Amino acid sequence: MIPIVTAEQMRALDHQTITEAQVPSLVLMERAGTEVVTHLEARYGPVGGKTVVIVCGKGNNGGDGFVIARLLRRKKSRIHVLLLAPVAELSRDAKAMYQRFHRTAGPSAITRPPDTTALQQRLAPSDIIIDAILGTGLSTPVSGLYRDAIDTINAAGRPTVAVDLPSGLHADTGAILGAAVKADLTVTFGLPKAGLYCGAGIDCAGLVRLADIGIPSSFVDAIGSRLLLLTSASAQAALPPRRPSSHKGTFGHLGIIAGSVGKTGAAAMAALAGLRIGTGLVTAAVPSSVNDILEAKLLETMTLPMPETKARTFARSGLDRLLAFAGSRDAVAIGPGLTTHPETVDLVQEFVKRIDKPCVLDADALNALAGKASLLTECPRPPIITPHPGEMARLEAEATTQSVNEDRLGTATRFARERGVFVVLKGARTVIARPDGVAAICPTGNPGMATAGTGDVLTGMVGGLLAQGVAPWDAACAATYFHGLAGDLAAQQLGQAGMIARDLIRHISHAIAPTTRP
Repeated sequence: MIPIVTAEQMRALDHQTITEAQVPSLVLMERAGTEVVTHLEARYGPVGGKTVVIVCGKGNNGGDGFVIARLLRRKKSRIHVLLLAPVAELSRDAKAMYQRFHRTAGPSAITRPPDTTALQQRLAPSDIIIDAILGTGLSTPVSGLYRDAIDTINAAGRPTVAVDLPSGLHADTGAILGAAVKADLTVTFGLPKAGLYCGAGIDCAGLVRLADIGIPSSFVDAIGSRLLLLTSASAQAALPPRRPSSHKGTFGHLGIIAGSVGKTGAAAMAALAGLRIGTGLVTAAVPSSVNDILEAKLLETMTLPMPETKARTFARSGLDRLLAFAGSRDAVAIGPGLTTHPETVDLVQEFVKRIDKPCVLDADALNALAGKASLLTECPRPPIITPHPGEMARLEAEATTQSVNEDRLGTATRFARERGVFVVLKGARTVIARPDGVAAICPTGNPGMATAGTGDVLTGMVGGLLAQGVAPWDAACAATYFHGLAGDLAAQQLGQAGMIARDLIRHISHAIAPTTRP
């Protein structure tokens, strides 16, 4: 996993690299510009012959822009720089890079646009726009020509690449400060910034790529960041090895407690996802009258009928049988499609207090704890919970879906600490938090996953890793990463609008393959 840093932490790392590692600031700037060009070509192909307009501010972000302009010109791009400030106001390093570009490209390659009309005229012929206006130091609303430039870039409708951070975005919170560039690609330097994965930053950043500019790893480790970014490498490392001598018992037995009349699909999807993540055996415990339906839907999964209410949901009388069922499995997933029938709610509340196995709680298992989240602290071992914002709001006193979404990171970390559980707060950049206050953000996933059943798939994947003996934190992080990656692979093949949850299940095996990249 990669530490996520604040703007202040990144400034400190830059300063330490310059003063202690003795890497000149202009070298860091040159590396940054080089990385942007590399990622730009990886996304949009060779730049030779393309018209690229770079919009530069007066700070070091603008200096990066002049490096990019010089390097792209060397690759035979048609380059024009729009400079939003007088040369005299440029930062020291930005002025040095301005002079290097000016010497090679000449004065005609640089324009100081006086107004919006001039900006529009210069941006109109562009194939690609580079946003090098404002960086991580912004803390007040954008105004004047800078705001006009941001609005004009957004109105231009061209592929836009943001340098380090979309201009106008708060680096720590993802809030828009007056106006912000909506980039298609953001190349961020050194370490990821929290604002790229929070709030409006998710929409503004587009595809985020991390650029290594040579910050020593020992400096990064010393920061001790409590916020991390999930990576392909960390997710792969969590998967159990598959030795030649392995058999189905090697990879655990997952018990799933799910389903009711009209909601057997939730149980089926969780069960299949559990198998697709590598679990050796999966058994779904279901209300007795829907057992035959699950038998017909599932080929590789076993089922076990349980006592039910007249409404065909789990009955309170089945508690001992469910506890015995859970006790003979390596891990348990409970919640998808249970309903909130009063007897079923009572059953879940008693079950949660007594289950002594690695466990993931989702959907109606969480709704059964609405107003009684304190029961989570009574669990014999800390469970993983996987709420969406509405379920999280029902667990948190005086919370609303809106308040949860406005502070997703704070909500997840606070609840994990207070209740001693692992939280996977689903949504646009899913947040994973653990009881000691450490949290992680998942960079995978897309809006095509906003469809019924994808949460049930995640439940099965988390439970499956738990059954294979993966520790709760690693299971929560890896399952979330691969869940999002499966969604991304499905979207590449099918497009986002028509995706359904079963498409994710079909792509889990591709997502966990070692050669797959996000």
